[in-house]
Amino acid sequence: MANRCQILGVPMQCGASQAGCLMGPAAIRTAGLAGILTSQGLDVQDLGDLALTTVAPRQHQNAALRNLDEAAAWIEALMREAPQMVRADDVPIFMGGDHTLSAGTVPALAARAMEAGRPLFVLWLDAHPDIHTLDTTTSGNLHGVPVAYFTGANGFDPFPALNATVNPADILMMGLRSVDPAERSHIAGRELTAIDMRTIDEVGVAGPLKAFLERVRAANGHLHVSFDVDFLDPSIAPAVGTTVPGGATFREAHLIMELLHDSGLVTSLDLVELNPFLDERGRTAHLICDLVASLFGRTILDRPTGSYRS
Repeated sequence: MANRCQILGVPMQCGASQAGCLMGPAAIRTAGLAGILTSQGLDVQDLGDLALTTVAPRQHQNAALRNLDEAAAWIEALMREAPQMVRADDVPIFMGGDHTLSAGTVPALAARAMEAGRPLFVLWLDAHPDIHTLDTTTSGNLHGVPVAYFTGANGFDPFPALNATVNPADILMMGLRSVDPAERSHIAGRELTAIDMRTIDEVGVAGPLKAFLERVRAANGHLHVSFDVDFLDPSIAPAVGTTVPGGATFREAHLIMELLHDSGLVTSLDLVELNPFLDERGRTAHLICDLVASLFGRTILDRPTGSYRS
């Protein structure tokens, strides 16, 4: 993993079901992310917040879609900005904002990986698979469509054309526990690996993640991590508009981040769906910063540890 990172705020909430996550970048900054990473020896550059300049009208036959024009504009803006951050040979961190953000970051990162002759792998940490198409979503909330879009599903004409897509077989979803029938059908028709919370209860997080990381290493791939706050159990991370009980525990989440750091494979990161309006004295924002610190190598003890003595 690089020893430099660039941070970009993406204050968007057009794809979310509740207002508030546009304040996510400010909350993460206030919780001290840049200082935490700097204290770990990283060279950190905060690029400020991305802003929209123009929002062109878009049309689609699904009348349920909400804020389609604005969502497409954010995706286009991210597709322009993300490649510049990657070309700097840093680890870019995109702070959202809702998960529609990944419809802009992931295709841009896939195009950059393709230019380097390498595949892009995606670790999707989320309670939801976000694999609706514009036709199948009934809520109309566009944070539920990015995976279908960046894997090249049909029916996304109002969104920007893709220069590169992600092979579904190169995606690992972990933490799923809210999947509707249309999404189940989309998952069944693709080769992506979907790990729900029952599987995590039975086998833990380490086995599936290590197997995935070995595939990334064998393919010499880039690895993008897309982290949704609702991956975590709401008892430890209440600041999200889509809470689903039974999420990842504090230690499960930290172990994932520690294993990712140990692998040295992570090349980019999304942090999405933090809604400070729903937080309790910043506890979720601070937890996110702690998890990112683990991803970049903060440890309690240097390993290997000695044998346990009572």
